[in-house]
Amino acid sequence: MKFVTFFTLFLFAANAEESAIQKRGRKVVESALDALGGQKFLTMTDRVEVGRLYSFYHQKVSGAARASLYTRYLPRPEGVKDGFFGQRERQSYSDKKGHEDHAVVFNELEAFTINFRGATPIEKPLYERYRDSTLRNIFYILRQRLKEPGMIFEWRETTTLDNLPVDLVEITDSDNRVVKVFFHLSTHMPMRQIYTRRDPESKESIEEVSLFSKYRDAGGGVMWPFGIVRHRSGEKIFELFSESVKINQPLKDDLFVLPNGMKVIKQRER
Repeated sequence: MKFVTFFTLFLFAANAEESAIQKRGRKVVESALDALGGQKFLTMTDRVEVGRLYSFYHQKVSGAARASLYTRYLPRPEGVKDGFFGQRERQSYSDKKGHEDHAVVFNELEAFTINFRGATPIEKPLYERYRDSTLRNIFYILRQRLKEPGMIFEWRETTTLDNLPVDLVEITDSDNRVVKVFFHLSTHMPMRQIYTRRDPESKESIEEVSLFSKYRDAGGGVMWPFGIVRHRSGEKIFELFSESVKINQPLKDDLFVLPNGMKVIKQRER
């Protein structure tokens, strides 16, 4: 009897501690949302980022371009909707004369690369990686997933990152996707996020890290990072320096679908 009572008290204490950790984690996340604009952030319908984009291979620049990144959020249906993906994106790249040379388009169903020859479907594994990285992106989580059933926010520790004080929160969804996010202790802005995915072919674990900096007002009281860097398995792979970020333009549907009559090129035709 005493054992049962002790075990019951132990479970109660463990549950209480877990609840406190989750409450603190959610509070950190809600403070970040407030710092980014609160309700104005939540009602942001779209965003346009214009700047210089760099890609890297083995820590060396492998490509550089002037890019315009268009993002549109889709309304989340009421109730539980398994598999909901609420973002469309277009990455447009310009030549030296400022003319759009080619683009990559992602929507909730598929993705294409587009150039003067036509449109080429992006292979399913790459598209699925895009969806997975979006679902774990802290800004997408804040905009689209806060009220999603099964979302857990657990505070882990207060530590330092680049000599700055931060709160580390671990976010887990109902499909056991996990992302660790470091929030600045005083500004509450997301500074870094980390998650691990498994390569579908080699089955090896791959660590994906994103760094966010240079927050500025993107208009209407919404804050956004003008500096974004990504690392994969310890190597830098991407860097974006935005010259301007604007929200609520609004963006039209034709940015995220193929133009009527555009030729679709099969992979073997390339």
